[in-house]
Formats: sequence, structure tokens, C-alpha cells
Amino acid sequence: MSFLAKIFAAAFARRWLPATLLLASVMAMSASAPTASAQIKPGIEGTPGKCTGKFVNPVTDVCWSCLFPLSVGGLKIMPSNRPDTENPDLPICACGSPLPRIGVAMGFWEPVRLADVTMKPWCFASLGGKKISPGFNIGHGRAADSVDGHDRGAKWHVHWYVYPLLYWMELLTDVACLEQASFDIAYVTEIDPLWQDDALTALINPEVALFANPIAQTACSADCGAATLKLPLDPLFWCAGCLGSMYPMNGNISEHIGHVQSSRLALSRFAFKLHRQGIAWGTMGKKGLCGKYIMPIMRKQQYRFQATVPSPMVKGRWACPPIGASDMKPGSGNTYPAVGEDMGYLVWRKRNCCVL
Repeated sequence: MSFLAKIFAAAFARRWLPATLLLASVMAMSASAPTASAQIKPGIEGTPGKCTGKFVNPVTDVCWSCLFPLSVGGLKIMPSNRPDTENPDLPICACGSPLPRIGVAMGFWEPVRLADVTMKPWCFASLGGKKISPGFNIGHGRAADSVDGHDRGAKWHVHWYVYPLLYWMELLTDVACLEQASFDIAYVTEIDPLWQDDALTALINPEVALFANPIAQTACSADCGAATLKLPLDPLFWCAGCLGSMYPMNGNISEHIGHVQSSRLALSRFAFKLHRQGIAWGTMGKKGLCGKYIMPIMRKQQYRFQATVPSPMVKGRWACPPIGASDMKPGSGNTYPAVGEDMGYLVWRKRNCCVL
């Protein structure tokens, strides 16, 4: 076992393992309790079947090189072949008033959230593929069969977990810069009416009418190229690069091509939706040095999505691509040939902070 692996294993046993055992016990009790069947009633076109998934191993299923590059001011002290956002130029920063404290401006990528993207209501792919149903199903997902070579869309649900892995494993000594929280299921779209209906979704994205035209959508090709080569273009906030359009902010994917592309688009829209609702905030750039800030128009460059379910992507240039990057890159076909695949992603977020 390598030295780095021993460090991870020790941290896992100290902080993460007790929570995992507790969660596994809860899952076992829920499995023995009467729940709705994992199979969807026949006769619904394109609906998926049994819930699938697995627990994420924080040592072997995480792309730890996605933590980099690590920077101090504008200088990268631990460079990486992965693209990075712009960092504050000066290595010295100050936070607080009326007597500001002087610190060092650091930048790194932090794994903070887990996400299930599934077509099956109440299917928690990142909790071992368990279906924990309250007794009713809302919004059966689908991946409709193609007609004349054109897919007829897909419908996804998203489950959002609080998952501050660096804080749990104590890999960075200055925990003041890290999100300090316990594992939690923070959001499920099954009970969100705005996620189910395009008309209701317009309540939080009324500007959709401005971008529902060929000219605005043609501009997304530039975002596709930029996201694939380096980073997405934040000024083109209505685009999700090669994946499709950010609007509407729900899981109804009309531009469904495959499960990888379609699930990543649903997750991108969900992240944008959280920012629009004030649930997710900005953490990158000079404004993020002294704390989080409101970001109603999400900056796509702030996030990377690493696949964990059904098969984790833990190495390589494209293990944790930014929002909008092409899914046609080598190694990105992270799915099995089955309708109704359950996908899981680890969400990496760029963090700039003033280490005091």
C-alpha cells in the first residue's frame, strides 16, 4: 500500500467509516420495511426498472488529482493538466472589518456534493442503489425510443447530498476554508413541483423567452468548444456547451442523445436552479476570498462533475470535466447499454479563500 493510500485509509477509518456504518444500518432497516416495488408498472413507454447503484468509496472512487491545481495568489504551487479558473493576482489578502486580518489567498478544488441523476423516483444510486419511497411515486422518468434516428427526450430526477469530503478526511489543515458539515440528503426533486413542469419552472427562469431562438442557441457552439478545450464561457449562461440548453431549469431533456450527455445536462440545470433559488452560492474568484456570495446566474466554471456510478472515473484528463464539455472524449462513455441507467456524480467546486 502506498503512503498516500495509507493516509486516506487512516482518515477514512477515523471520520468517514462510523457514518458509513450508521448509514448502512439505516439502509438495511429501510430495505426490510414495506416499500413500493422497485419495478415500474408495465405499459409506460421507456420507463426504467430496478434501482441500481453503489456506495461511493472515498479512497478508490474519488479522482484525488481533481483537487489540483492548487494556487497561492496567481501562482500555481501544485500545477495540473486540468484547466483552472482565474485566481486573485496578489498572494496577500485581508478579511474582516473594522480591523481586517491579513492572510494568504489560496485556490483549490473541493469535493462538496454527491448527486444522483436517475429516471426512477426515490432511487438513491449513491446509497447502494436503494429505493426509499414514502409510498407514492411522482414523475416517472423515461428515455423514449428514437423515431427516424431522433430521440424523443428523457426525464430525470436529481438527489443532492451534502458531502464535504476534504473536511471529513482532514486532508487540508486549515479547515476554516472548507465546508464543515455532516452527510445529509439536502434536496430531492420528486417533491419539487418546479422540477416537474416546464410552465412552473418559468417562475424562476422568466428570461427563457429571450434565448428561445436560433441565434442564441447557435452561440452555444462556441461554449461547447471552449468547455471541451478548457473552460466554459460564463457570459453564455443560457448554454450548457455540448450538452444542450440550460433552459428550462428542470429534468425534462428534449435534446436527449445518450445517458451520459442527458444526465450531465440534467445535473447542470439542477445546479443552476439551486443558484437561482439562493441555495447554492458563489465560492470562486476575488469575491470568494472572505466567504460565499450570492450568485443567481451560476458561473459554470465553478464546477466539475466526476462520474461515480455506475463506474467511477478516477484518472485521466477527462475524469472531472467542466460543465458543457463534450462527452465524446475517450473514457467518457460511463454507462451501460440499458434503458433507465442510474447515474451518480461527485461535484467538485472551485474555492478561493483567504487563509488567515
